[in-house]
Amino acid sequence: MSATAFRAAVEAADIEAGTALLHDDVVFRSPAVFKPYEGAQTVAHILSTVFTVFEDFRYTDELAGPDAHALIFEARVGDRELQGMDLIRTDAEGRITEFTVMIRPASGLAALAQEMGARLGG
Repeated sequence: MSATAFRAAVEAADIEAGTALLHDDVVFRSPAVFKPYEGAQTVAHILSTVFTVFEDFRYTDELAGPDAHALIFEARVGDRELQGMDLIRTDAEGRITEFTVMIRPASGLAALAQEMGARLGG
């Protein structure tokens, strides 16, 4: 499954290999905004940016089901510790079609949203 390949790419600090797994029509749901982002190029840009924002990023657990895969992580943004989950769904070819991120606590999400906004110009 591509979620395992995505995890391996992130852990190898090879975000390009991770984003190469995205389906052209991937949908990304951010914990910071209501409207999802769509398209491989847009989602790759977001993931590449967040890759530079997170500090001490590490996957701590992995949950697999027949239709979805969850990668549990911990990271830091500045002085804010956070925990999160990447919920990944793939197509029959193993390309990532849906990528939903959930983050806690709210102070960690706020720090991430602020830093991402600054770097993405939003």
